[in-house]
Amino acid sequence: MEDAGRTLGVEEEFLLVDPVTRQVSPAAPAVLATAGDPPGEDGCFHPELLSSQVEHATGVCRDLAELERQLGAGRRKLALAAIAHGVRLLSCGTAVTTADAPITAGPRYDTIAGRFAGVVTDYHACGCHVHVGVPDRDTAVAVVNHLTPWLPTLLALSANSPFERGKDTGYASWRAMRQCGFPGSGLPPWCGSAGAYDAMVGRLVDCGVLVDEHMTFWFARPSGRLPTIEVRAADAVTEVREAVLQAAITRALVRTALDDLAAGREAAPVEPQLGAAAVWSAARHGMTGAAIDPFTGARTSAWDRAGRLLEHVGPALEDSGDLATVRRGLGDLRLRGTGAEHQRRAAARSHGADPTAAVVDVLIRRTAPARNPQEWDGLTRAPVTATQDPDPTEAP
Repeated sequence: MEDAGRTLGVEEEFLLVDPVTRQVSPAAPAVLATAGDPPGEDGCFHPELLSSQVEHATGVCRDLAELERQLGAGRRKLALAAIAHGVRLLSCGTAVTTADAPITAGPRYDTIAGRFAGVVTDYHACGCHVHVGVPDRDTAVAVVNHLTPWLPTLLALSANSPFERGKDTGYASWRAMRQCGFPGSGLPPWCGSAGAYDAMVGRLVDCGVLVDEHMTFWFARPSGRLPTIEVRAADAVTEVREAVLQAAITRALVRTALDDLAAGREAAPVEPQLGAAAVWSAARHGMTGAAIDPFTGARTSAWDRAGRLLEHVGPALEDSGDLATVRRGLGDLRLRGTGAEHQRRAAARSHGADPTAAVVDVLIRRTAPARNPQEWDGLTRAPVTATQDPDPTEAP
Protein backbone atom coordinates (compact mmCIF):
# COMPACT_ATOMS: atom_id res chain seq x y z
CA MET A 1 0.00 0.00 0.00
CA GLU A 2 1.78 3.09 -1.29
CA ASP A 3 0.01 5.44 1.14
CA ALA A 4 0.65 3.31 4.26
CA GLY A 5 1.50 5.62 7.13
CA ARG A 6 0.76 8.72 5.04
CA THR A 7 -3.01 9.12 4.75
CA LEU A 8 -4.88 10.32 7.80
CA GLY A 9 -8.23 11.57 8.99
CA VAL A 10 -9.72 12.82 12.24
CA GLU A 11 -13.07 12.34 13.95
CA GLU A 12 -14.03 15.10 16.39
CA GLU A 13 -16.92 14.68 18.83
CA PHE A 14 -18.67 17.81 20.12
CA LEU A 15 -21.26 18.78 22.71
CA LEU A 16 -24.23 21.06 22.09
CA VAL A 17 -24.91 23.47 24.95
CA ASP A 18 -27.50 26.07 25.85
CA PRO A 19 -25.69 29.45 25.98
CA VAL A 20 -27.86 30.67 28.87
CA THR A 21 -27.99 27.66 31.20
CA ARG A 22 -24.62 26.32 29.95
CA GLN A 23 -26.08 22.81 30.14
CA VAL A 24 -26.04 20.26 27.36
CA SER A 25 -28.95 20.41 24.93
CA PRO A 26 -30.58 17.50 23.02
CA ALA A 27 -30.47 19.43 19.76
CA ALA A 28 -28.33 17.08 17.65
CA PRO A 29 -31.06 15.93 15.20
CA ALA A 30 -32.01 19.51 14.34
CA VAL A 31 -28.42 20.73 14.14
CA LEU A 32 -27.33 17.86 11.89
CA ALA A 33 -30.33 18.40 9.59
CA THR A 34 -29.38 22.06 9.20
CA ALA A 35 -25.65 21.42 8.81
CA GLY A 36 -26.07 19.18 5.77
CA ASP A 37 -22.82 17.84 4.33
CA PRO A 38 -19.38 18.83 5.66
CA PRO A 39 -16.56 20.20 3.54
CA GLY A 40 -14.00 17.79 2.14
CA GLU A 41 -14.35 14.73 -0.03
CA ASP A 42 -15.73 11.75 1.92
CA GLY A 43 -16.19 13.77 5.10
CA CYS A 44 -19.40 13.39 7.10
CA PHE A 45 -21.36 14.62 10.10
CA HIS A 46 -22.81 11.98 12.42
CA PRO A 47 -25.04 11.68 15.45
CA GLU A 48 -23.46 10.20 18.57
CA LEU A 49 -24.69 8.14 21.51
CA LEU A 50 -26.50 11.02 23.22
CA SER A 51 -28.71 13.55 21.47
CA SER A 52 -26.52 16.30 22.91
CA GLN A 53 -23.53 15.18 20.79
CA VAL A 54 -22.47 15.47 17.15
CA GLU A 55 -19.42 14.25 15.28
CA HIS A 56 -17.42 15.47 12.30
CA ALA A 57 -15.27 12.97 10.43
CA THR A 58 -12.90 14.48 7.88
CA GLY A 59 -12.20 12.96 4.53
CA VAL A 60 -8.89 11.26 3.79
CA CYS A 61 -6.03 13.79 3.99
CA ARG A 62 -2.40 13.53 2.93
CA ASP A 63 -0.99 16.61 4.61
CA LEU A 64 -1.62 18.62 7.75
CA ALA A 65 -2.67 21.77 5.88
CA GLU A 66 -5.58 19.96 4.24
CA LEU A 67 -6.52 18.33 7.54
CA GLU A 68 -6.51 21.70 9.31
CA ARG A 69 -8.68 23.22 6.57
CA GLN A 70 -11.27 20.46 6.80
CA LEU A 71 -11.36 20.51 10.60
CA GLY A 72 -11.83 24.27 10.74
CA ALA A 73 -14.49 24.33 8.02
CA GLY A 74 -16.36 21.46 9.67
CA ARG A 75 -16.40 23.22 13.03
CA ARG A 76 -17.65 26.46 11.48
CA LYS A 77 -20.46 24.69 9.63
CA LEU A 78 -21.61 22.87 12.76
CA ALA A 79 -21.28 26.03 14.84
CA LEU A 80 -23.50 28.00 12.45
CA ALA A 81 -26.08 25.20 12.41
CA ALA A 82 -26.03 25.11 16.21
CA ILE A 83 -26.52 28.89 16.46
CA ALA A 84 -29.49 28.64 14.10
CA HIS A 85 -31.16 26.40 16.69
CA GLY A 86 -30.26 28.51 19.70
CA VAL A 87 -27.42 26.33 20.98
CA ARG A 88 -23.64 26.40 20.76
CA LEU A 89 -20.93 23.97 19.67
CA LEU A 90 -18.41 23.06 22.33
CA SER A 91 -15.29 20.87 22.17
CA CYS A 92 -14.43 19.38 25.55
CA GLY A 93 -13.82 15.89 26.92
CA THR A 94 -16.78 16.01 29.33
CA ALA A 95 -19.76 18.28 29.89
CA VAL A 96 -18.83 21.02 32.34
CA THR A 97 -22.39 21.17 33.61
CA THR A 98 -24.84 18.42 32.74
CA ALA A 99 -28.55 18.05 32.06
CA ASP A 100 -30.36 14.95 30.92
CA ALA A 101 -30.24 14.22 27.19
CA PRO A 102 -31.98 11.24 25.60
CA ILE A 103 -30.10 8.44 23.90
CA THR A 104 -30.06 8.99 20.14
CA ALA A 105 -32.89 7.11 18.44
CA GLY A 106 -31.97 3.92 16.61
CA PRO A 107 -31.75 0.15 17.14
CA ARG A 108 -28.01 0.06 17.77
CA TYR A 109 -28.11 2.92 20.28
CA ASP A 110 -31.04 1.17 22.01
CA THR A 111 -28.93 -1.99 22.27
CA ILE A 112 -25.97 -0.04 23.69
CA ALA A 113 -28.20 1.66 26.27
CA GLY A 114 -29.72 -1.67 27.27
CA ARG A 115 -26.33 -3.36 27.56
CA PHE A 116 -24.42 -0.70 29.51
CA ALA A 117 -27.31 0.85 31.48
CA GLY A 118 -26.26 3.63 33.87
CA VAL A 119 -22.76 3.90 32.39
CA VAL A 120 -24.18 5.56 29.25
CA THR A 121 -27.24 7.47 30.46
CA ASP A 122 -25.17 10.59 31.21
CA TYR A 123 -22.04 9.74 29.24
CA HIS A 124 -21.41 13.21 27.82
CA ALA A 125 -17.84 12.28 26.91
CA CYS A 126 -16.17 13.33 23.68
CA GLY A 127 -12.90 12.30 22.06
CA CYS A 128 -10.60 13.19 19.19
CA HIS A 129 -9.91 10.07 17.12
CA VAL A 130 -7.11 9.84 14.54
CA HIS A 131 -7.08 7.34 11.65
CA VAL A 132 -3.86 6.51 9.79
CA GLY A 133 -3.71 4.25 6.75
CA VAL A 134 -2.04 0.82 6.95
CA PRO A 135 -1.73 -1.94 4.32
CA ASP A 136 -3.64 -4.78 6.03
CA ARG A 137 -5.10 -5.98 9.34
CA ASP A 138 -2.10 -8.06 10.39
CA THR A 139 0.06 -4.96 10.02
CA ALA A 140 -2.55 -2.91 11.83
CA VAL A 141 -2.44 -5.19 14.88
CA ALA A 142 1.36 -5.18 14.91
CA VAL A 143 1.39 -1.36 14.67
CA VAL A 144 -1.02 -1.08 17.61
CA ASN A 145 1.45 -3.12 19.69
CA HIS A 146 4.15 -0.56 18.91
CA LEU A 147 1.89 2.42 19.72
CA THR A 148 0.71 1.13 23.09
CA PRO A 149 3.44 2.55 25.40
CA TRP A 150 2.95 6.05 23.95
CA LEU A 151 -0.84 6.24 24.27
CA PRO A 152 -0.80 7.65 27.84
CA THR A 153 1.32 10.55 26.59
CA LEU A 154 -1.18 11.28 23.81
CA LEU A 155 -3.88 11.36 26.48
CA ALA A 156 -1.88 13.70 28.71
CA LEU A 157 -1.18 16.11 25.83
CA SER A 158 -4.89 16.32 25.05
CA ALA A 159 -6.26 16.46 28.62
CA ASN A 160 -9.36 18.66 28.42
CA SER A 161 -11.99 17.42 30.88
CA PRO A 162 -11.37 18.50 34.48
CA PHE A 163 -15.01 19.41 35.19
CA GLU A 164 -18.22 17.41 35.35
CA ARG A 165 -21.59 18.34 36.87
CA GLY A 166 -20.24 21.75 37.79
CA LYS A 167 -17.40 20.39 39.93
CA ASP A 168 -13.65 20.15 39.45
CA THR A 169 -12.94 16.42 39.56
CA GLY A 170 -9.25 16.89 40.38
CA TYR A 171 -8.36 15.07 37.16
CA ALA A 172 -7.03 16.58 33.96
CA SER A 173 -8.99 14.02 31.92
CA TRP A 174 -12.13 12.90 33.71
CA ARG A 175 -13.27 11.45 30.36
CA ALA A 176 -10.57 8.79 30.67
CA MET A 177 -11.91 7.87 34.11
CA ARG A 178 -15.50 7.74 32.86
CA GLN A 179 -14.39 5.45 30.06
CA CYS A 180 -13.12 2.95 32.65
CA GLY A 181 -16.77 2.09 33.26
CA PHE A 182 -16.80 0.15 29.98
CA PRO A 183 -15.29 -3.33 29.60
CA GLY A 184 -11.86 -3.45 27.99
CA SER A 185 -10.94 0.24 28.20
CA GLY A 186 -7.45 1.76 28.37
CA LEU A 187 -4.40 0.31 26.65
CA PRO A 188 -5.02 -2.43 24.11
CA PRO A 189 -3.78 -5.96 24.83
CA TRP A 190 -0.79 -7.25 22.86
CA CYS A 191 -1.83 -9.53 20.00
CA GLY A 192 0.37 -11.52 17.63
CA SER A 193 -1.88 -11.39 14.58
CA ALA A 194 -5.18 -10.13 13.24
CA GLY A 195 -6.60 -13.61 13.75
CA ALA A 196 -5.68 -13.55 17.43
CA TYR A 197 -7.12 -10.06 17.83
CA ASP A 198 -10.38 -10.97 16.10
CA ALA A 199 -10.73 -14.13 18.18
CA MET A 200 -10.25 -12.19 21.41
CA VAL A 201 -12.82 -9.55 20.42
CA GLY A 202 -15.19 -12.31 19.31
CA ARG A 203 -14.96 -13.94 22.74
CA LEU A 204 -15.85 -10.63 24.41
CA VAL A 205 -18.87 -10.31 22.13
CA ASP A 206 -19.89 -13.90 22.92
CA CYS A 207 -19.51 -13.16 26.65
CA GLY A 208 -22.03 -10.35 26.26
CA VAL A 209 -19.77 -7.51 27.38
CA LEU A 210 -19.40 -5.95 23.91
CA VAL A 211 -22.33 -5.12 21.64
CA ASP A 212 -20.42 -6.21 18.54
CA GLU A 213 -16.89 -6.43 17.16
CA HIS A 214 -16.94 -2.74 16.17
CA MET A 215 -17.49 -1.47 19.71
CA THR A 216 -14.26 -1.94 21.62
CA PHE A 217 -13.03 0.70 24.05
CA TRP A 218 -9.24 0.50 23.84
CA PHE A 219 -7.20 3.62 23.15
CA ALA A 220 -6.03 2.18 19.81
CA ARG A 221 -7.43 -0.51 17.54
CA PRO A 222 -7.51 -1.69 13.95
CA SER A 223 -10.54 -0.09 12.34
CA GLY A 224 -13.28 -2.60 11.69
CA ARG A 225 -14.45 -0.81 8.55
CA LEU A 226 -11.43 0.98 7.09
CA PRO A 227 -7.80 0.02 6.27
CA THR A 228 -6.57 2.18 9.14
CA ILE A 229 -5.33 2.29 12.70
CA GLU A 230 -7.76 4.22 14.89
CA VAL A 231 -6.16 5.97 17.87
CA ARG A 232 -8.74 7.08 20.44
CA ALA A 233 -6.59 8.20 23.38
CA ALA A 234 -7.25 11.94 23.17
CA ASP A 235 -9.94 14.03 24.78
CA ALA A 236 -11.87 16.26 22.43
CA VAL A 237 -9.51 19.23 22.22
CA THR A 238 -10.70 22.82 22.28
CA GLU A 239 -8.86 24.14 19.23
CA VAL A 240 -8.18 22.83 15.73
CA ARG A 241 -4.43 23.21 16.10
CA GLU A 242 -4.47 20.78 19.02
CA ALA A 243 -6.30 18.20 16.90
CA VAL A 244 -3.72 18.69 14.14
CA LEU A 245 -0.93 18.16 16.69
CA GLN A 246 -2.50 14.88 17.83
CA ALA A 247 -2.85 13.77 14.21
CA ALA A 248 0.73 14.65 13.30
CA ILE A 249 2.20 12.78 16.26
CA THR A 250 -0.07 9.79 15.72
CA ARG A 251 0.85 9.50 12.06
CA ALA A 252 4.52 9.72 12.98
CA LEU A 253 4.06 6.94 15.55
CA VAL A 254 2.46 4.73 12.89
CA ARG A 255 5.21 5.46 10.38
CA THR A 256 7.87 4.73 12.99
CA ALA A 257 6.15 1.44 13.81
CA LEU A 258 6.01 0.50 10.13
CA ASP A 259 9.75 1.16 9.82
CA ASP A 260 10.41 -0.99 12.90
CA LEU A 261 8.32 -3.82 11.51
CA ALA A 262 10.07 -3.60 8.14
CA ALA A 263 13.38 -3.99 10.02
CA GLY A 264 12.05 -7.05 11.86
CA ARG A 265 11.58 -5.31 15.22
CA GLU A 266 8.45 -6.51 17.01
CA ALA A 267 6.99 -4.59 19.96
CA ALA A 268 7.38 -5.98 23.46
CA PRO A 269 4.17 -6.35 25.50
CA VAL A 270 3.38 -3.74 28.15
CA GLU A 271 2.72 -5.24 31.58
CA PRO A 272 -1.02 -4.58 32.12
CA GLN A 273 -0.75 -3.08 35.62
CA LEU A 274 2.02 -0.69 34.58
CA GLY A 275 -0.01 0.27 31.54
CA ALA A 276 -3.08 0.96 33.69
CA ALA A 277 -0.96 3.01 36.08
CA ALA A 278 0.42 5.08 33.21
CA VAL A 279 -3.10 5.79 31.93
CA TRP A 280 -4.30 6.76 35.40
CA SER A 281 -1.35 9.09 35.93
CA ALA A 282 -1.93 10.76 32.55
CA ALA A 283 -5.62 11.24 33.34
CA ARG A 284 -4.92 12.55 36.84
CA HIS A 285 -2.15 15.01 36.04
CA GLY A 286 -2.21 15.74 32.32
CA MET A 287 1.03 17.57 31.56
CA THR A 288 1.40 19.21 34.98
CA GLY A 289 2.71 16.35 37.12
CA ALA A 290 4.15 12.90 37.27
CA ALA A 291 4.04 10.32 34.50
CA ILE A 292 4.92 6.64 34.38
CA ASP A 293 7.03 4.85 31.80
CA PRO A 294 4.81 1.87 30.87
CA PHE A 295 7.83 -0.31 30.10
CA THR A 296 9.87 0.20 33.25
CA GLY A 297 7.34 1.52 35.73
CA ALA A 298 9.75 4.36 36.48
CA ARG A 299 8.18 7.60 37.68
CA THR A 300 9.10 10.60 35.58
CA SER A 301 7.48 13.83 34.43
CA ALA A 302 4.87 14.23 31.71
CA TRP A 303 7.12 16.58 29.76
CA ASP A 304 10.00 14.12 29.95
CA ARG A 305 7.74 11.50 28.34
CA ALA A 306 6.73 14.04 25.70
CA GLY A 307 10.39 14.73 24.97
CA ARG A 308 11.10 11.02 24.61
CA LEU A 309 8.10 10.70 22.31
CA LEU A 310 9.41 13.50 20.11
CA GLU A 311 12.82 11.83 19.98
CA HIS A 312 11.18 8.51 19.09
CA VAL A 313 9.17 9.90 16.15
CA GLY A 314 11.56 12.65 15.08
CA PRO A 315 12.85 10.90 11.94
CA ALA A 316 9.32 10.14 10.76
CA LEU A 317 8.27 13.76 11.37
CA GLU A 318 11.29 15.04 9.48
CA ASP A 319 10.54 12.72 6.56
CA SER A 320 6.94 13.95 6.33
CA GLY A 321 7.92 17.60 6.73
CA ASP A 322 5.98 17.89 10.00
CA LEU A 323 8.82 18.20 12.51
CA ALA A 324 8.74 22.00 12.76
CA THR A 325 4.95 21.98 13.12
CA VAL A 326 5.05 19.46 15.97
CA ARG A 327 7.90 21.23 17.76
CA ARG A 328 5.98 24.48 17.53
CA GLY A 329 2.79 22.80 18.72
CA LEU A 330 4.46 21.19 21.72
CA GLY A 331 6.22 24.43 22.60
CA ASP A 332 2.94 26.32 22.41
CA LEU A 333 1.22 23.69 24.57
CA ARG A 334 3.98 23.91 27.16
CA LEU A 335 3.69 27.70 27.26
CA ARG A 336 -0.11 27.98 27.20
CA GLY A 337 -1.11 24.73 28.91
CA THR A 338 -3.50 21.95 28.03
CA GLY A 339 -7.24 22.38 27.75
CA ALA A 340 -7.62 21.32 31.37
CA GLU A 341 -5.26 24.10 32.44
CA HIS A 342 -7.19 26.64 30.32
CA GLN A 343 -10.47 25.59 31.90
CA ARG A 344 -9.15 25.91 35.43
CA ARG A 345 -7.72 29.34 34.69
CA ALA A 346 -11.10 30.44 33.34
CA ALA A 347 -12.78 29.20 36.52
CA ALA A 348 -10.24 31.02 38.68
CA ARG A 349 -10.95 34.28 36.83
CA SER A 350 -14.68 34.14 37.60
CA HIS A 351 -14.17 36.43 40.63
CA GLY A 352 -17.02 34.97 42.68
CA ALA A 353 -19.40 34.49 39.76
CA ASP A 354 -20.37 31.02 38.56
CA PRO A 355 -17.01 29.45 37.61
CA THR A 356 -18.54 26.79 35.38
CA ALA A 357 -20.36 29.45 33.36
CA ALA A 358 -17.01 31.13 32.73
CA VAL A 359 -15.50 27.82 31.63
CA VAL A 360 -18.33 27.05 29.21
CA ASP A 361 -18.21 30.54 27.70
CA VAL A 362 -14.48 30.29 27.05
CA LEU A 363 -14.87 26.84 25.50
CA ILE A 364 -17.64 28.06 23.18
CA ARG A 365 -15.54 30.99 21.96
CA ARG A 366 -12.47 28.86 21.37
CA THR A 367 -14.16 25.88 19.70
CA ALA A 368 -15.12 27.68 16.49
CA PRO A 369 -13.84 31.26 16.51
CA ALA A 370 -15.11 33.56 13.79
CA ARG A 371 -12.60 34.20 11.00
CA ASN A 372 -13.68 37.85 10.91
CA PRO A 373 -16.09 40.11 12.84
CA GLN A 374 -18.81 39.67 10.19
CA GLU A 375 -18.89 35.86 10.13
CA TRP A 376 -21.59 35.51 12.81
CA ASP A 377 -23.47 38.72 11.85
CA GLY A 378 -27.22 38.35 12.02
CA LEU A 379 -26.97 35.41 14.42
CA THR A 380 -27.05 35.33 18.19
CA ARG A 381 -23.55 34.95 19.52
CA ALA A 382 -22.39 33.21 22.67
CA PRO A 383 -22.86 35.46 25.69
CA VAL A 384 -19.81 37.44 26.72
CA THR A 385 -19.63 37.88 30.45
CA ALA A 386 -17.49 39.87 32.83
CA THR A 387 -15.83 36.60 33.82
CA GLN A 388 -14.10 36.38 30.44
CA ASP A 389 -11.10 38.58 31.15
CA PRO A 390 -8.39 37.72 28.65
CA ASP A 391 -5.52 35.58 29.80
CA PRO A 392 -2.16 36.58 28.28
CA THR A 393 -1.31 32.91 27.74
CA GLU A 394 -4.53 32.37 25.76
CA ALA A 395 -3.84 34.37 22.65
CA PRO A 396 -6.20 33.48 19.76
